Amino acid sequence: MNELPVGDRPINLTQVLKRVGWVDNGGQAKALIAEGLVRVNGEVEFRKRRQMSVGDSVQLDIDEPPPPVHLV
Repeated sequence: MNELPVGDRPINLTQVLKRVGWVDNGGQAKALIAEGLVRVNGEVEFRKRRQMSVGDSVQLDIDEPPPPVHLV
C-alpha cells in the first residue's frame, strides 16, 4: 500500500486520484468515479467531491489495479 501525505488541508477524491498519478486530469478522475471504479475505505464511491481525510484508503476496481493508497 502506498501512502499519500495530505496534511491538514482538505482534499477531495478527484485531487487524490490526480496526486497519486492514476489519472492525468479531473475529467478522467470524474469518469472513473462515475463508472463506480473507485473505492474509498472498501466501499464504491460516486461522489466526485468527497472530502478525504487522514486514515482513508483509496483503490481502483479495475483489472490489474495499482496498489491501494492510504492517506497520511
